[in-house]
Amino acid sequence: MWKLKDKYAIAGIGQTQYSKNSNRTVLDLANEACLNAANDAGMNLNEIDGVISFNFNDSVPAIAVATSLGIPNAMHAVDYASGGNAANLIVLAATAAIEAGLAKNVLVYRAMNGRSGFRLGGGREMSARGITQFTAPFGWITYPQAMAMWCKRHMIKYGTTSEQLGRIAITFRQNASLNEAAMLRQPITMDDYFNSRKIVDPFRVLDICLESDGACAVLVTGRDQARDLKRKPVYITGGAYGGGPNQGEDLFDAIRWGDHTKNYAHYIKDDLWSSSGLKPKDVDVAEIYDCFTYSVIMQLEGLGFCKEGEGGPFVEAGHIEKTGSLPTNTHGGLLSEAYIHGFNHVLEAVRQLRHEAGDRQIKDAKVALTTAGAMTCGSAMLLTN
Repeated sequence: MWKLKDKYAIAGIGQTQYSKNSNRTVLDLANEACLNAANDAGMNLNEIDGVISFNFNDSVPAIAVATSLGIPNAMHAVDYASGGNAANLIVLAATAAIEAGLAKNVLVYRAMNGRSGFRLGGGREMSARGITQFTAPFGWITYPQAMAMWCKRHMIKYGTTSEQLGRIAITFRQNASLNEAAMLRQPITMDDYFNSRKIVDPFRVLDICLESDGACAVLVTGRDQARDLKRKPVYITGGAYGGGPNQGEDLFDAIRWGDHTKNYAHYIKDDLWSSSGLKPKDVDVAEIYDCFTYSVIMQLEGLGFCKEGEGGPFVEAGHIEKTGSLPTNTHGGLLSEAYIHGFNHVLEAVRQLRHEAGDRQIKDAKVALTTAGAMTCGSAMLLTN
């Protein structure tokens, strides 16, 4: 079992408005989210001595945020060069930093102008390295193109259907209709799903996450300290990061992946559950990385909520709906709330465990799962109240 189990907690959360055009700098967005997280916890900035973030060449450094906020002693300011797979990793890294004595109270954030600024996949470097040198000349350069192949393999092997993918999009949009912060709140039907624009087989536009401007932040501190602060603490009970073989320097090296019906979740499952002593049946609410609809199915299977090949029927049976056995992406997810590289999932999990989610609240929620990643590597975290 993870030796840091329940030793540290998320004591505050903060976010900005999510939009298509913030008309603000990324630094300004990061500052707002971090200030909101500190205020939510009731902690003075003078007490904060750590700042951690991650980016894909689309954000501002942690030290810039620390100095801009006027944090007087940023002992630990670190940036991870990573995509959405790191959304839980950086929270786990904050606990490690505190345990090592590098900091006591750590702000963790993700900030980006993902629609009006740098658009993920739109500025890929086509240099002669990794698998890109072989795929780019044939026009294979975007994430939808790469991930569509994973989804298609799952459909071929297990009979997963477009209707099952549509059910995911419809469910998350229904959840978003209860969330005032969501960018898209209008409910959709299966007809809406099938009539939406085709992007790359089998994906339609409603299978693909939003492009968003915004920022999210959490404040991580020790268990005892958190108990004395303003909000009910949410404990970091377990977590894992990793993936399978053939991790290349380019995410598109997934072409060498052995089995495209499995992603990172299959490989971190044992570490995740053993870290906490919990099991899939203990999870009350799940915030699962949904950059594409198919990634939800693969993570449900990979983490053990259903057997391999049964993710589609699991969704079709209503298990991920608000009234189902595993309410999933209660805020609308990356498909309907916003795409802040998965970090908004962490905030929703905290709200659910504080019982502050309003009309979308899952009754008596005590254990929440958050995941991040869709391809070869990713992270997951278990939170409790």
